[in-house]
Amino acid sequence: MTQVKIATSAAALLRGADSLLVIAPRSVLRASPCAGEALPDPLRTWTEKLGSDLEPGALGALAETRVSEGPVAHLVVAALPDTVSRHHSPSRSECVRSVTARASSRGKKQAVLVIVDDPEHALAVANGVARGTAGMSLKSGAKPRRTTEILVVDRAGSPVRLGPGEREAVAMARHAAELVDRPPTDLDPARLAAEAKKTLRGLPGVRVREIRGKALLEAGLGGIHGVGRCAVSEPRLVIAEYRPARAKGPHVALVGKGVTYDTGGLHLKPRGGMETMKGDMGGAAATLGAFRAAVVAKPDRRITLLLCLAENAIGPHAYKPDDVLTLHSGKTVEINNTDAEGRLLLADGVSYAARKLGAGVILDAATLTGAQLVATGLNHAAIVSNDEELEGLAVRSGRAVGDLVHPLPFAPEFYQAEFRSPIADMRNSVKNRSNAQSSCAAQFIYSHLEGTDVRWLHVDLAGPAYREDRGTGYGVALLAEVARSVE
Repeated sequence: MTQVKIATSAAALLRGADSLLVIAPRSVLRASPCAGEALPDPLRTWTEKLGSDLEPGALGALAETRVSEGPVAHLVVAALPDTVSRHHSPSRSECVRSVTARASSRGKKQAVLVIVDDPEHALAVANGVARGTAGMSLKSGAKPRRTTEILVVDRAGSPVRLGPGEREAVAMARHAAELVDRPPTDLDPARLAAEAKKTLRGLPGVRVREIRGKALLEAGLGGIHGVGRCAVSEPRLVIAEYRPARAKGPHVALVGKGVTYDTGGLHLKPRGGMETMKGDMGGAAATLGAFRAAVVAKPDRRITLLLCLAENAIGPHAYKPDDVLTLHSGKTVEINNTDAEGRLLLADGVSYAARKLGAGVILDAATLTGAQLVATGLNHAAIVSNDEELEGLAVRSGRAVGDLVHPLPFAPEFYQAEFRSPIADMRNSVKNRSNAQSSCAAQFIYSHLEGTDVRWLHVDLAGPAYREDRGTGYGVALLAEVARSVE
């Protein structure tokens, strides 16, 4: 396990550290003195020497050396490009994530000093470090718990402070990544629910409950129940509610897809398609972390978390193609693809949030479609929203915190016909897989909000949440920021 902390001073950052990673734009590294007085000699001298010749390229470049004197023995310097494209974050957050992931570290504590040219970039770069930090290992002889400590300073070397909610978002990004990395032997629906309760324990004003097994049917949650009913660990809906004494603004619900393992169901995934499906709970991990980060900041609004948890297993009681499930919205759904299961969970979750809990703004997050990677790639999550202002807020928030997003079309009239069923209100998978699959998957979820006046944002984070066979913690900072700032 790796714990991420925010340091308050250079002395605290370097205390007990085995290695130091210095990250800065190329222009800052070539200035002298680099980072003012933040680094003592000989670290400052070595940083300037290594950084002076580095050409960052598109995503940053690294140089490293051993240091015979000073508080750390191993120094890595990363140069970032001075400018990036308009669809990147001005903080160069993806470059920060990339160089952190590539940098070697030593020992039990890694110190990371990030020098920014704009103090407003502090959260984004700290988030980038957290998302690029090496995570858990179950290898024999693996090191015990490691710590990565981060200090963000301006060009003069003065520390840039992060608020409580921002510090928590950084820590929770690493926590979410490690949940995604946990093997399914260690993280079934019951254990993920227990982990969620542990994560939220002690938060003032937060009450947690769950609906599981056959009680899901009694609550009208036929989608969650149908997907997970044959697994050894019962499907469940975990609900955490934060109610401040004097609530203002909209009631915001965070709804996460938590498929702890996705075999594809009876439409079984082929070899090569099933591996890594332990990560199909990345949306639940992100919303869990975002809820905690948002609540730690003590917002004056009601925030609710709904984790829709199931294992899409196969067995005698598995849901089948041609089954018809009744979801919380009251709509009937004919199953034509058991591997399109996440939308069934989310449809129940968003409907319950709107109709039962009275949420006015719903943010759902999921590793929903492989088509998201085709549409927006590994660095940008795809978003779909019925509200232009909410969509714009998500784009701005992503650039501000370093979790990038890009909008896809919201056009129900173009996509609803893809789900036409001869016997039910709709099917769960599209007829034409070439007709904007990611938008269509989002449209399925939105169909179950029909008749409500909810403002809704869907985040498909399949690509950004799982990179190079590891969880990244993507989405925690994004969702916390939108939940905190939406009006």
